[in-house]
Amino acid sequence: MDSFLLAKNYRYIIILVAIFLFGLMVYMPAPEGLTDDGKKALAIFVLCVVFWVSQVIPLMITSLLAIILFPLMGVLPADKTYSLFGNQAVFFILGAFILASSVTRTGLGNRVALIVLKWFGRSPKILLLGVITLPAFFSFWMSEHAVAAMMFPVVVAISASLELKPTKSNYGKALFLGMAWGCVIGGIATFLGGARAPLAVGILQDATGESIDFIKWSLAALPTVIVMLAVTYLLLIILFPAEIKDVKRARILLINRTACVGKMKRDEWSIGILMIVTILSWICLGKKFGLANITLAAVVIAFVFKLLSWKEVEEDVNWGLIFMYGGAICLGSALGKTGATHWLVDITISGSIQSPFTLIMIISLVAILMTEAISNSAVVALLMPIAIGLAIDFSINPAITTLAVAVPSGLAFILPIGTPAVAIAYSSGFIKTGDAFKGGIILNIAAWILFNFFAYFYWPILGLGW
Repeated sequence: MDSFLLAKNYRYIIILVAIFLFGLMVYMPAPEGLTDDGKKALAIFVLCVVFWVSQVIPLMITSLLAIILFPLMGVLPADKTYSLFGNQAVFFILGAFILASSVTRTGLGNRVALIVLKWFGRSPKILLLGVITLPAFFSFWMSEHAVAAMMFPVVVAISASLELKPTKSNYGKALFLGMAWGCVIGGIATFLGGARAPLAVGILQDATGESIDFIKWSLAALPTVIVMLAVTYLLLIILFPAEIKDVKRARILLINRTACVGKMKRDEWSIGILMIVTILSWICLGKKFGLANITLAAVVIAFVFKLLSWKEVEEDVNWGLIFMYGGAICLGSALGKTGATHWLVDITISGSIQSPFTLIMIISLVAILMTEAISNSAVVALLMPIAIGLAIDFSINPAITTLAVAVPSGLAFILPIGTPAVAIAYSSGFIKTGDAFKGGIILNIAAWILFNFFAYFYWPILGLGW
């Protein structure tokens, strides 16, 4: 009975605990080295951490709460607080969501998925390779969440054609985990796979005036992506050996589906060309004109030529996430400007870090562990102010600590709470938590080792030295 009452009132208990901690921090004397405004900023930070981790209220509402509290507590002026919603990162995220909607709505994404998977339908192992690598490649250019949603019905149809049994079929488990993990791994390769990268760069730019361009980010992350895809493929083959000998029925299904789709329509060609031009512009002109400007220009062009309708965009874009990122940038700005970040670093891990590389190892480990328990965007919002403070304290390029937060925080493999791609895979009915855990924990370890290996030996070649 007691446990039932506790579970029933969990939400209210967490809210009361958060309010108590907030009030305690606000009214207690400021510790040595911390300003009064810094103390208030930390109190708001702790309140947001509790709500983000427990999810007793939606992530975006927590961010709105932070935006309200900073002016009310006198930490930031109201005009400064709300102006942070005009950060370039917020508009880049919005534009990327709208462009992803156009790729899905025109059917271009599904067409390419079916055609390419048809090429892979030669054997169970080759088909599995396609189910991993195709979502990964798509996640280079659009949100991994949208890619997972687009690929899911294709993989469901493949499983049905092969008569795979939910929870019992090893090959079914491998297919759905491969789809989800491919999305996750591919999503860290560029700014487009998820909003955490532009969010992290937005916080970096607001705090230091520095940035990371599209090409440098991709070059830094790509080796980890390529090797992790190979590790994932081998791991799934070992952990979930296929019980079927051929995939002829799935191949016939994909051939028939591709034939039914028919010839490419004008809208598909137009969106395809627009996306290629936009990507090339990000690569070649991103530094000069800004990623957000290029993205919004592409969105305007899509509407001018009626490749999108506003009603569809309203349905497809997760508007709540826009609030989430605006609030996260505001939180990072307040912690930096009040000196709270430096104080937090001084009393936590700065004394135990002996070298810049040790710092990167610690930051990336914390990020990759946290992202399994909470949203990867929340991880970026929580860790970025601390990571920037550490970079300044150690006199190293803050772009390096930004990558150490944003790249590992995108690698959630086990729990559905970490990323919607994994949640979508769970919804298939083929996967249990134990299935994801035994492979996911190995991928977490491999990802952390590989990330730090490339950070130490490869990043200095890109000009990202210590």
